Amino acid sequence: MYRRVLEHREKIRPGFAAKYDCNRLVFYEESGAIGVSIDREKQIKGWTRAKKIALIESLNPEWKDLAEGWGKPMEIPENR
Repeated sequence: MYRRVLEHREKIRPGFAAKYDCNRLVFYEESGAIGVSIDREKQIKGWTRAKKIALIESLNPEWKDLAEGWGKPMEIPENR
């Protein structure tokens, strides 16, 4: 997921995220099986925009970027 978030932010691949400047991770689900993840992604993609927004707002009502800080250099305290 880390790699995909960075690809979206850097607009490495053409597509929806690059076209509409999608650069925040506001929702994700974890799964132990790739097949389950793919099926769930297809299910959500088939939903209306309103239903997708309701899902996001049920878990992240402030639309916070859940990947804030990913890809930035770590700051190491000098007094360690």
